[in-house]
Amino acid sequence: MINSIPNLKYTDSGNFFLIAGPCIIENDKNPFEIAEEIIRITDKLQIPYIFKASYRKANRSKLDSFTGIGDMEGLKILKAIKEKYGVPVLTDIHTAEEAALAAQYVDVLQIPAFLCRQTDLLIAAAKTGKVVNIKKGQFLSAEAMKFAVEKVKGSGNDNVMLTERGTMLGYQDLVVDFRNIPRMQENNVPVIADITHSLQQPNQPAGVSGGMPEMIETIGKAAVAVGVDGIFIETHPNPAEALSDGENMLPLYQLEMLLEKLVRIRHAL
Repeated sequence: MINSIPNLKYTDSGNFFLIAGPCIIENDKNPFEIAEEIIRITDKLQIPYIFKASYRKANRSKLDSFTGIGDMEGLKILKAIKEKYGVPVLTDIHTAEEAALAAQYVDVLQIPAFLCRQTDLLIAAAKTGKVVNIKKGQFLSAEAMKFAVEKVKGSGNDNVMLTERGTMLGYQDLVVDFRNIPRMQENNVPVIADITHSLQQPNQPAGVSGGMPEMIETIGKAAVAVGVDGIFIETHPNPAEALSDGENMLPLYQLEMLLEKLVRIRHAL
């Protein structure tokens, strides 16, 4: 299925594929800097790479949380990255109306975890013909995700991926059940491990999610060892200054060393 993603390189390398980039388009400069560095690393390691960034963030705890620089501005930057570097790009959508708009600019439409049961959203994404990546809801079992897959495939689109991003543990923590990876692979779709959002600590009193970025490597190693098809990482040159999800992002300078370790595990399997 990943072979249907335009401009995806190294699909015959035997490596997992990588979805990585900043949480959100913050300006018209750092998305390009981040993309260039990740492309350098993935070319070196021959990892199939998809650039990701949200053009807008609809799921925010506080009214004054950053939601983007403007929809069209964000989408145009995503398209510019795709055209400048020749890599596929991915972004989130939140409503059925957004599906057709975003599909004009990106290669992969992502359904946020909280919205993975929204039938009209899944159908609209499917009808664009784009690859649809559905994040497993923090409140759902792996087995329940077969219904999300059926909604997309039943709408005439077989290009579906699923992403594991942790399960709620109490009110302010997530836990990764690695049994979810092979169970979701039973749907005959690629399964991705989101190794940064899985370490979120949501619902904090300050209205900003916390995180445990020191555990990113641990979650990544385990996911690759289990046999995941893809890895999802949010990364930023300075997570402390990121305008969204900085508490659980990987510093960009740490990415190369992490991917080198994960590739070695992949090759050892």
